[in-house]
Amino acid sequence: MKRILSGVQPSGHPHIGNYFGAIRQHIEMQKNYECFLFIADLHALTTVHDAKSMREQTYELAVAYLALGLNPKKTVFFKQSDLSEHTELCWIFDCIVKMPFLERAHAWKDAQEKGKKDPTVGLFNYPVLQAADILLYQPDLVPVGQDQKQHIEMTRDIAITFNTTFGETFLIPEPYIKEEVAVVLGTDGQKMSKSYKNTIEIFAEEPELKKQVMGIVTDSTPIEKPKDPSKCNVFNLYKLFATEKELKELEKKYIAGGFGYGDSKKLLLKTILEYFGEARKKYKELLPKKDYVYSVLEDGAKKAKLVASKTLSQAKKNIGYI
Repeated sequence: MKRILSGVQPSGHPHIGNYFGAIRQHIEMQKNYECFLFIADLHALTTVHDAKSMREQTYELAVAYLALGLNPKKTVFFKQSDLSEHTELCWIFDCIVKMPFLERAHAWKDAQEKGKKDPTVGLFNYPVLQAADILLYQPDLVPVGQDQKQHIEMTRDIAITFNTTFGETFLIPEPYIKEEVAVVLGTDGQKMSKSYKNTIEIFAEEPELKKQVMGIVTDSTPIEKPKDPSKCNVFNLYKLFATEKELKELEKKYIAGGFGYGDSKKLLLKTILEYFGEARKKYKELLPKKDYVYSVLEDGAKKAKLVASKTLSQAKKNIGYI
């Protein structure tokens, strides 16, 4: 059975863009792969500088995954910061990675182009820690979005450099990119992102969820006039949930006229509540069960450590440390 590895940052509340872009794939892949999934709290430290927020967001992300169907018996689920092997291997890689190599990274270039004030060493070094995260577990595949493909290519380059310098140590992983995973648009028509504040949160209380859905930006076409569904943010979000039949029915209403954007927003809200109904119920049940949730992460860390420590020991042996 092939092994996959993925990590998710705990930065804000999980939204439907997270779900269709990554979480759903992680849940589905449990069936056919040996899965390692970690909460990337070390990476989150590049932006989250408040202890309370870090704890809450890490915990809520763990609960969200469990509520949405992650099975701890099938997936090794753990916190990145619980394993010192990640940072130790990162330092080893730091000593063979050249600075011009990291200057090519999209995240670093974006920070410079946007004039980010005082970008940190952590942001610059992000791809090296990510390489350590991946290579510790010797995965065959790394599920990523198209925008993360470069980081996997950099991980492969780092592994090849290490293997060439010190001897065969790391498996060279392949990116796993599902072409049909579309970019989920937010309430303003841009890519759904916490940084744009245009998200629809999966586990928001119903009044807040309604506020987010009803706040989706639409044009000013009057109710009685026909509307173009392909240019409507509400319709494009509805596509994520609806069957082919439901989609055609809504499309007819748009084209016929006499159907307002307010009506389509109410339909979208109803659909979201139904789609995530069981998960939302389970989330509320799990949220107060801290002993259980933390025990899942602790058990996952123990399982992950068995693999990570073995890989790190081999790397240290090849370097000459042991």
